[in-house]
Amino acid sequence: MRPNRFLRLSLRILLPIGILAVGILGFLSLRAIKPELQTANEEPPAYLVAVQTAQKQQVRFELVSQGTVKPKISTSLVSEVAGRVSEISQKFVSGGFFEADETLVRIDSRNYETSLKRAELALARARVRVDTERALSGYAREDWEQFIADNDPSNSPTELTLRRPQLAEVLAEYSVAEAEMKQAQDDLDRTTVSAPYRGLILEKNVDIGQYVGVGTPLASTVAVDFAEVRLPISLNDLEYLTLPERPGSYPVPVQLYATIGGTVSYWDAMIVRTEGVVDTQSRVIHAVAEISDPYDFAGAGRELLRFGTFVHATIQGNDAGDMFVVPRHAVYQGSQVWIVNEDDTITPRTVTVVRFDDDYAYISEGLENGDVYCVTPIDRPLPGMKVKISG
Repeated sequence: MRPNRFLRLSLRILLPIGILAVGILGFLSLRAIKPELQTANEEPPAYLVAVQTAQKQQVRFELVSQGTVKPKISTSLVSEVAGRVSEISQKFVSGGFFEADETLVRIDSRNYETSLKRAELALARARVRVDTERALSGYAREDWEQFIADNDPSNSPTELTLRRPQLAEVLAEYSVAEAEMKQAQDDLDRTTVSAPYRGLILEKNVDIGQYVGVGTPLASTVAVDFAEVRLPISLNDLEYLTLPERPGSYPVPVQLYATIGGTVSYWDAMIVRTEGVVDTQSRVIHAVAEISDPYDFAGAGRELLRFGTFVHATIQGNDAGDMFVVPRHAVYQGSQVWIVNEDDTITPRTVTVVRFDDDYAYISEGLENGDVYCVTPIDRPLPGMKVKISG
């Protein structure tokens, strides 16, 4: 029994040692056949950017503004006489167009025709009295010269003797009668209501059969020969624009545009004046652009520029000389442009920006003709960063 017990004890001790030895030998064998890893230093990927080449060009600034089209002349037609509206024109409707001096409303004129006839009668009577008094004054002078002057040459006739006060009185009465007849004629003419311009009726306030008094509003009208747009201009932009501030100044061309029915339409206009004061709230000055024939009565075939249309304006500014014009987003922090070097790395360049607009920056110094600069916005650019030029 002892040899068997000794054998079992030996197996218990030697078996784990053998397994451990086999594992160590296997590990060493695998380590011996492991391929050696090759290490390499890879450069970071280049940033894909778009670039442009700097080139000076002649620059004339364009200023952008906006405003609402309004009539140049706006009138409230009122009745200057009292009476019943006896007739209205077919064009006397809201939105109706009419010609200059075209009859829009007639007021019953019978009372004014009667007043005119009475004034004519009074004038005729005054004319008879003037003629009679002139004759009497002449006869008085003849009587004086015939019966008194011969007997007493040193004596002179008085004003009353020659009936001059009586003549002056009837002449004054004649002037009053003449003025009253003119007033009666004017009142009769005022029963016909018209406007002295080609226009458009915005609002109609009376209709046929209605009684109106002196001062009763009849309609609101506007002239359609010209339209105006008030264009706000900031005080900073005045440096680049010469406005017609004084009488006799040359107008400034401006182009208006608006999107109507999905189509962009354009109109030529001229800035003819400024309002001459700075708005205390917005700190801008308003320039007034004038548009001729906004409703195209001349038949030029252009889009109608209706009152109330909101338009944008491009104003021709002053000649600024030669400058670099670069996209606005290519300028970082207001004065920095990233230059792309020949080895495709970028370097910052400080530039002098004369003016920014919505799309471009105008640079006077800091760039040279032929410089290649980055126009793609780069997040956290660093000097020496590698880039790859798109396209």
